[in-house]
Amino acid sequence: MSGTSEGPHGPHRTAVVPQDGDGPPSTQSVTERHPLGRADTGPAGARGAGIGGAGTGGTGHGPAHADAETDADADERDYRGAFHAAQLAMAVLDDNGTVISANDALAALLGTQAAALLDQSAADLVDLASDSRTWHAYRAVLDTHRSRFRCTRRLKHSDGRTLWAEVTVAPVPESGTSLLSITDISDRRELQARLRHLQMHDPVTRLPNRTLFFERLASALETSALDASSYGTGPYGGGMYGTGTYSTGAYARSGAYGDTRGDGRTGRIGLCYLDLDGFKAVNDTLGHRTGDRLLAAVATRLTECADQDGYTRSGGHLVARLGGDEFAILVEDSTGTEQLADLARSVLTALQRPFDLAGQRLSVSASIGVVERAAQGTTPTGLMQAADTTLYWAKADGKARWTLFDPERNAHRMTRQALTSRLRPAVEREEFVLQYQPLVGMADGTVRGVEALVRWNHPQFGTLSPNRFVGIAEEDGSIVQLGRWVLRTACRQARRWQLDHPGARPLFVSVNVAVRQVWDSDLVADVAEILAETGLVPHLLQLELTESAVMGSAGRPLQALQALSDMGVRIAIDDFGTGYSNLAYLSRLPVSVLKLDGSFVRGFRYDDGVHPNPADETIVEALVQLAHRLGLTVTAECVETSGQAARLQRIGCDTGQGWLFSRPVAPERIAEMIAATAQPAG
Repeated sequence: MSGTSEGPHGPHRTAVVPQDGDGPPSTQSVTERHPLGRADTGPAGARGAGIGGAGTGGTGHGPAHADAETDADADERDYRGAFHAAQLAMAVLDDNGTVISANDALAALLGTQAAALLDQSAADLVDLASDSRTWHAYRAVLDTHRSRFRCTRRLKHSDGRTLWAEVTVAPVPESGTSLLSITDISDRRELQARLRHLQMHDPVTRLPNRTLFFERLASALETSALDASSYGTGPYGGGMYGTGTYSTGAYARSGAYGDTRGDGRTGRIGLCYLDLDGFKAVNDTLGHRTGDRLLAAVATRLTECADQDGYTRSGGHLVARLGGDEFAILVEDSTGTEQLADLARSVLTALQRPFDLAGQRLSVSASIGVVERAAQGTTPTGLMQAADTTLYWAKADGKARWTLFDPERNAHRMTRQALTSRLRPAVEREEFVLQYQPLVGMADGTVRGVEALVRWNHPQFGTLSPNRFVGIAEEDGSIVQLGRWVLRTACRQARRWQLDHPGARPLFVSVNVAVRQVWDSDLVADVAEILAETGLVPHLLQLELTESAVMGSAGRPLQALQALSDMGVRIAIDDFGTGYSNLAYLSRLPVSVLKLDGSFVRGFRYDDGVHPNPADETIVEALVQLAHRLGLTVTAECVETSGQAARLQRIGCDTGQGWLFSRPVAPERIAEMIAATAQPAG
C-alpha cells in the first residue's frame, strides 16, 4: 500500500519497498522523479537524496526515522557517489533538456563549476540546436520517442581552447529524465586528421591527391545545388576538415573544406586539367628522383598561380595532383570562361620559365583542357570527361597550349564513338546500301560505268555518307568486312544489269578499296572469289585506291595490285594530284586509270566564278596528255557545269563524273538510264 504525505515543503510520494525476509513491506521516502533526478527539498532547503543532489533530503516523517537507512537509501547513495566520482562527464536532464544535476567531470571538461551548470540548457552547452536534424533527434530522446542519440561536437573550454567531444543522450527508464554523457575525443580526432591527411595527399608534391580532389569536387557540386542556408553542412562543413587547419595554399578558403556561404556565390564551376608535355622523357633520361623534383616544383608554381587568381576573385581554388604528371585546378564559384582562360594562360607562362633542380636546368610545357559551366546539373564524372576530352584536343592541336571545351566538337566526338561501337555489327544487320554515280564518256555523253558509293542507314542518325564512317572503319579494321560486302554487292548488281539488258553495252563498276584491305586481307583471293560467285568478267571491275596509298607501294601491296591487273581487273588512282604526285611511279605501277581530283575542275574559274583560270586548265591538259602517253585513261571528278564539261572535252579527258550528269542514285535509276540509252554491244 502506498500513499502521499505532506512534508515541511509540500507533498512527496512514498513507495512500498520490500524488506528482507517475509515481513510486511515498509514505506520510505522517494523523490518525485527517478533517483537520478532532482530530489525533494529537505527542511534546510538542501537538495535531497537524488543522485545528483549535494545533501540528504528529509523523509517527511520526523526525526524518528532519521537514522533508519533502508537498502534503497544505500543504493541511492552509492549511485550518487558513483555519479560524482565518475571520470565520464555526465549530466541529468529534465524533459525540457535542462540540467538538473552535473558531475565534476563535466564541469572540468567545460572549465567551470558543477553548480554553474545547473538549470542551463544542454542544447546550448553542447551546441545541439545548430542544425535541425540534430535538434529533432535530440528532442526525440527527451520525449522518449528514441532510445539513444549520439553526435560529435566541437566545444569551447573557458580558457579559449577547443576540443572535440562525442555527445550521447539516452533516456533514463521510468523517470522522465535523460542522461547526457560527453567523451573528449580530441586526441582521436587529431590522429584521424593526420591519417586522413596522409591518405588524401600526394607524398611527392604534398598536394591533395585524386581521392580528395573528387571529394572536394562532389562537395562543391552538391553545395551549389543546395539552398544557401544548408552550405557548410556537407562532408566538410563542421567535420574533420571544417576547422581551417589547411586553409592556405592549395585550399585557399578560410574554412579549407567547408565555409560559411558568402555573397560571392556564382553557381558556376571551372576546371583546368593539365599534364606535362614529354614528362616521360625526363624520367627516362634523368631518373625518377629528378622527375619527382620537377613535379614538386611544378606543384609550387601551380599553387602560386591558383593563389594569385583565387585571392583576387570570389572563392578559392584547389590544386591537386591526379596521378603521374596530371594536375587539376578546381575553381569554385567561377565568374566565367574568361577567368578560366586567364588562369590557364598564367599557368602556361609560369611553367615555361626554366626549372633549376639540383644543378639540372629543365624547360617543360603543358597542355591544358579548360571547362567552365553552370554547376547545376553537372556531375563529377561529366565534368572530368569533358576536361579529359579537352586536354586530348589540346595535345592533338599541338601541345603547349590550352583549349576550351567546345560542345559542338564534343558532340561530333560522341557521335564518332557511337558510330564506332555500332559499325561492326551494322554490316550483319544490313544497314548499308549502295548508290551508284555514272561515269560518262566526254566525247559522246554515254554512260560507260558507275562508281559504287556506300551509304549507312543508321537507325539513330539517318543516312550517313562515306566521309562520316569510312575513316572510323579504317581505324578499327572493320573496313575489311565492310569493303568485302561493298565489293560483292557492287559486282552482283553490275552482273544483274548485264543480264537484264543483254542488248546494251555492259557497264563497268568502280569500287573504292582502302589500303588496309590490301594489308589485312587477301584482296586478290576475295576479288577472284566474288567474280566467280557473281559471274562478272574481270574487265568490268575497276578498283580505286587513293594516290597516297598507291604511290610508294612495295612488297605485298604492289604484288596484290600486279596480281589484280594480271587478272584483268582495272586499277584506278583516285584523287590524283593531291598526294605525292610522284609521276615516276606511274610507269612502274599496274595502273589503268587516273581520276583527277575535283579541285582541278573547280579551279577552271577564279574565285569570282566568272573569269576562267588558265593555270588549272593548263595543269589538267598536261596531266591528260601525260596519262595518254603512258596508255592511261583519265576521269575528271566534280563536273558540275556544261562549261567545265566542254573544256574537259576539248582537253581530251576520257570520262567525267559529277552532278552535271547525275547525283548518286539507286540501282533502279541506273537500270532506267541503261534502258534509255541501250545500244547494241560492239
